[in-house]
Amino acid sequence: MIHFEKVRWRNFLSTGNQFTEIELDRNSTTLIIGENGAGKSTILDAMCFGLFGKPFRNINKPQLLNSVNASSAVVEVEFRIGTKKVKVIRGIKPNIFEIHVNGKLYNQDANSRDYQKYLEQQILKLNYRSFTQVVILGSSTFVPFMQLKSKHRREVVEEILDIQIFSLMNMLLKQQLKTISDDMREADYKFNLTTEKVGLQEKYIDEMFMHKENLIKEKTSLIGGNEEEIFKKNLDIKFYTTNNHELLSYIADTDKVNDKHTKLKDIQSQLKEKHRAHTKLVGFFESNEDCPTCQQHIDETFKSSMIDKKKGDADNVTSGMEELKEELSKVTSRQKEINDIAVKIRDNEVHIAKENSSLIQLEKFNATLQLEIDQLTSGEVNKSDHNELKALKETLSGIDIQKSKLREDQTYSEAARSMLQDTGIKTKIIKQYLPIMNKLINTYLTSMEFYVNFTLNDNFEETIKSRYRDEFTYDSFSEGEKMRIDLALLFTWRAVAKMKNSTNTNLLILDEIFDSSMDSTGTDEFLKILNTLGDENVFVISHKQDVLADKFRSTIKFEKTKNFSHIMGEYNVTE
Repeated sequence: MIHFEKVRWRNFLSTGNQFTEIELDRNSTTLIIGENGAGKSTILDAMCFGLFGKPFRNINKPQLLNSVNASSAVVEVEFRIGTKKVKVIRGIKPNIFEIHVNGKLYNQDANSRDYQKYLEQQILKLNYRSFTQVVILGSSTFVPFMQLKSKHRREVVEEILDIQIFSLMNMLLKQQLKTISDDMREADYKFNLTTEKVGLQEKYIDEMFMHKENLIKEKTSLIGGNEEEIFKKNLDIKFYTTNNHELLSYIADTDKVNDKHTKLKDIQSQLKEKHRAHTKLVGFFESNEDCPTCQQHIDETFKSSMIDKKKGDADNVTSGMEELKEELSKVTSRQKEINDIAVKIRDNEVHIAKENSSLIQLEKFNATLQLEIDQLTSGEVNKSDHNELKALKETLSGIDIQKSKLREDQTYSEAARSMLQDTGIKTKIIKQYLPIMNKLINTYLTSMEFYVNFTLNDNFEETIKSRYRDEFTYDSFSEGEKMRIDLALLFTWRAVAKMKNSTNTNLLILDEIFDSSMDSTGTDEFLKILNTLGDENVFVISHKQDVLADKFRSTIKFEKTKNFSHIMGEYNVTE
């Protein structure tokens, strides 16, 4: 049994930086009251977020953080399971997820998903869907059992009956059968392939025995053909090698040509620079009457003389550049010729490399052929081939044994899976409990003065008949009547869980079930049911303080002050 003791939160929804704390096992019945928006229903979201990482209501995770303080949202839930005292701490900004068992922090090396799985499967043995069907009944985002799809209805009941282990076993068996099927296909493939190899090997041995001399002749002929090919390739290699030697002699001056080209380019740059300098001076004297630096007048005779001299110098440089250009053209042409020859040399080298590679392969092939001829001649081939045939037959026998084992495993697994499927052992267990469930449902309905015969079949489809045998569906009833059915199912699941000691817990939280859909008669009858729950701790969230306050052991009042929710006080009946 899960015995919830305490829940506390801060900076969560409309709650500020001070912890709001509620002792969950203090009183048998507690009424939670307050105005709309005061924070009454925060306990639902705090419990669900603390245990499962998501709120009860349809609220995005960033919206759970108090918008004023905007950090350090924390929810703590404390509970006992047998001798284990557990405390779960979950926070936002920073993200916190801690599980403390008997005061010791559980190893946090696992990722958050595995950590959550450990909490649900190993500690709580309860998931979000079961929690919201057995512990919480809300009026807003809660999806009642009768509004779940058939598959999800079954999952809830299986969890309550603690038979979901059979679904896990069935899933594991399904995976195992798939593995066996894959192994069978692989074994069949190997068996057929090995059988084919055995046949081919036997045929090969027969052919080797009958045609050994023909094989020797064929291989000898191949060797001869290969040797002719080797001879031709050696001639080709010699040709390309000789050609490369000749071509290399043609480009022996490569370094000299490249050096000459570099020097000519340098001289060309120098001449261009001198030509620019002479031209610049000519322009200077043609454009200036006075020296721009000293402001002295430039003598016309001197100026004319300098212009003529610099023009002459420029012309001489131009003449030299033309001569240089011709020489540079010759050198460039020679470079192109050298490059073309170099390409031919590289092509020849590629041919040589290909021929050498082919030669190596041919020589290796000839060596192999010669070895095979030697083995054929000496009789060693037959011996090795017989050994290979023996090994293949041993392999075939091993595969056959493996197939027999796989067929046996498949038979047992299929038999076990047929028992574990929904139509198997789980359905038998469910059918055993269905009469009890239906009896409890109708007992609770009668207690709330709702006189119908409500029956669930093994597909969890409802049949609802009135005392006059009229048939109805869940959707045909009013919201108040639906609420009575939802409550009857809730108490039934709790009672069955208590019988099975599966999802059994002391805590029950009901959110605004009296406020809209439940009339006064239904309210009174429902309160009678609450008073029969014994050692359970029931929390009811409601606006009907004036009607309900004196019917609960204690009352907790929430109030919002300066946009922050907090508990104004807790009042016991004796006070």
